[in-house]
Amino acid sequence: MISTTHRPATDLGYLLHKHPERVHEFELPYGRVQVFYPEAADERCTAALVLEVDPLRIARRGFGAASAAPLGAYVNDRPYVASSYLSVAIGKVFGTALNGRSKERPDLVETPIPLTATIEVVPAPDDDVAARLFEPLGYEVRASRLPTESGTASPYIRLEIEQTIRLAELLTHLYVLLPVLDDAKHYYIGDDEVDKLLARGGGWLAAHPEREYIAARYLKHQRSLADDALARLSEEHPSLVDGDDDAEVEPAMPNRTLAELRLDAVLAALREANAKSVVDLGCGEGRLLRALTEDRGFARILGMDVSPRALLAAGRRLHLDDLPERQRDRMRLVQGSLLYRDERLAGFDAAVLSEVIEHVEPDQLPRLERVVFGEARPRTVVVTTPNREFNAAIAGLGDGELRHHDHRFEWSRQEFADWAEGVADRFDYAVEFRGVGEPDSSSGAPTQLAVFRS
Repeated sequence: MISTTHRPATDLGYLLHKHPERVHEFELPYGRVQVFYPEAADERCTAALVLEVDPLRIARRGFGAASAAPLGAYVNDRPYVASSYLSVAIGKVFGTALNGRSKERPDLVETPIPLTATIEVVPAPDDDVAARLFEPLGYEVRASRLPTESGTASPYIRLEIEQTIRLAELLTHLYVLLPVLDDAKHYYIGDDEVDKLLARGGGWLAAHPEREYIAARYLKHQRSLADDALARLSEEHPSLVDGDDDAEVEPAMPNRTLAELRLDAVLAALREANAKSVVDLGCGEGRLLRALTEDRGFARILGMDVSPRALLAAGRRLHLDDLPERQRDRMRLVQGSLLYRDERLAGFDAAVLSEVIEHVEPDQLPRLERVVFGEARPRTVVVTTPNREFNAAIAGLGDGELRHHDHRFEWSRQEFADWAEGVADRFDYAVEFRGVGEPDSSSGAPTQLAVFRS
């Protein structure tokens, strides 16, 4: 079931292309599907997809996996659990919604709305697997192990996930991850399934901390296919999967490099905030982390980056393997993405996003904002980003070029101010702006810095 409290909630019918006043029926090779609405009011609307899997059709058409039990092809859990059968049904019945199209509500298709998906019986090999799969995507996850008559542990859970998100994204996550939970696809797995995984997974899979687990189970543990999928993810999304630390094109400063000036400005803002614990988000190869560790005023330091390669370089820069245990406990490096909820980010006095936001696709910035300002919610957040207006003064940078090939955008001072003030308003922070580096009389400083305080 999928529910929303977006008003009017019955707009869910337009997004799903299924009228709330009708029962919609579909025949699939392995069973029958019904879509209906148990509730449909302006305040709340729920759409239910009920799949009746026919075990006889499965056995006779060879959809099911072979079983050692004599009646295993006929007597099994397939009619009762969410599996690849349900995933295919979602693709067939909600295909237009899955592809993010709605003729009647085109603007709503692109609008995050409050959505809850409930699946009554889901195979789950571990108690925390649902959380590992869905929480990094920003969902609140409620999973409860189902009871059995004998009192033994059940291999099934009731799963409920909730988030303000676009409907197409929710359907895509279910489409990919339900077969991952079940780990028993009912059809042939070949190269086209790699294409399908990458088409549906896209950027969110590349940044997911469990991407290897997802690829292996989605592709039915065929190692060559999983390796191909991960290699293609790395090629298509290098900044998400393996990072890219090539130097930016930066203007020459009279006495010190702009990177050094930026580092000093960030440290000054952290000291002004009297921060004792700091998380460096998108820490790269650890330049800021090294400066933080050299200052005993910072008692707890965490560096996070999506790139394992960058984290290895940071570990070498910090000589973590050579530090005494007490000092290693003060400093941690973790792999993770800023686009997904992560409990490890909570409880810090300050967070730093230094030259990070410009590497994020603009339509993904609301996710980053929610993770950092809404969920981690440190008292102070320091953000730096290039000032596009200064680019004309940088030698070797062509007209209209950005300072790094992986930058998705670079903002003018007004654009940065508009974004930062919007974030401050949405998440109840105050924001102050500073320039870093020798300013130009007309275009300002080469780097923009914002300090958010809650």
